[in-house]
Amino acid sequence: MDTKYNWKEKREKRAFLALADGTVYRGHSVGALKDCLGEVVFNTGMTGYQEILSDPSYNGQIVTMTYTEMGNYGVTMQDMESRACFANGFIVHQLNEPSSWRGEMSLRDFLIRNSIPALAGIDTRALTSKLRDTGTLRGYISVEQKAGEQEAIQKAKEWIGLDGQDYASRVSCTAPYEWDADGKLTAAWGISAELPTADLKIVAYDFGIKWNILRRMRLAGMNVTVVPAQTPADKVLAMKPDGVFYSNGPADPAGVTYAIDTMKSMIGKVPVMGICLGHQIMGIALGGKTYRLKFGHHGCNQPVKDLKTGKVEITSQNHNFAVDIDSLDRSRIEVTHINLNDQTTEGIEHKHEPMFSIQYHPEAAPGPHDSSYLFGRFRELIAKA
Repeated sequence: MDTKYNWKEKREKRAFLALADGTVYRGHSVGALKDCLGEVVFNTGMTGYQEILSDPSYNGQIVTMTYTEMGNYGVTMQDMESRACFANGFIVHQLNEPSSWRGEMSLRDFLIRNSIPALAGIDTRALTSKLRDTGTLRGYISVEQKAGEQEAIQKAKEWIGLDGQDYASRVSCTAPYEWDADGKLTAAWGISAELPTADLKIVAYDFGIKWNILRRMRLAGMNVTVVPAQTPADKVLAMKPDGVFYSNGPADPAGVTYAIDTMKSMIGKVPVMGICLGHQIMGIALGGKTYRLKFGHHGCNQPVKDLKTGKVEITSQNHNFAVDIDSLDRSRIEVTHINLNDQTTEGIEHKHEPMFSIQYHPEAAPGPHDSSYLFGRFRELIAKA
């Protein structure tokens, strides 16, 4: 329980979330003392808050955790999924003090250190129900007491939001770098003490790439060079890679037109794999369309069926947009995976070129490991090309 912070302090740190539809949820501040705007989403994971906060795909969003208690095991820097925290804001019902041998700091201190405003004391069950009923909403977290409730509602209404916006270039690296060529970082993580030789050269586009994707590719024997989001296709092809990877990332795939163009340039020239935003980019590059989901998929328990094997995987997901299955040219593109909750497209592959993509996260940090085989499938695709 949160015994360190008494009711007097909670009263002194009163704060609220104002939604664009006029709804206000009142609680108290447990993070950085600054206000923020963002798209309010909910995540159904019971754990994994540190990985979620450091996932660049959450840039522009205020994340509501549906599980009632957060912070129990603290924060361990080894569990970071990128170089920084990218979520705009964080909302929990109850924030606890940590009790874990691995914990290096409390979640509260982590939020403050990384300048993330956060609220506790919110009825997260009611907020989640609202987002499920009405769809994703723009919101404003007020902790500085500079904006009243009506002003905060207006700010949320006027915010441009994420549709059509390029957030990938905001979170991408600024210069190319090679990931863990000697395998020391991956081995230190504890995934494997013995790593295969990195005999494949992969170039990965960074639209907000997670470190566990890079670890999984290294475990699959891939030597990965990461490049900034707007790197031209000719520069990547000049590196003579065995394969090209398109990463996850935030916001709307329609906003990263440069990435769609580079994907078109890759067709027929090199094997390609995409995850999440990379999947949506591939769908558009192959002539399909994307659309916004009502409230998105954010959590660690989404059932996905592999249509080739008939197997069902429990997957980790984080996306607000989906590839429109009816927009795909089925003479060229095969749908390989389907979400069993809402029948949305979870995977596609080109019938004639070495290209495939997955909407969900096979690296699963946080989440189950059912889908980790997909990195091996990328190896197989390269070998057959």
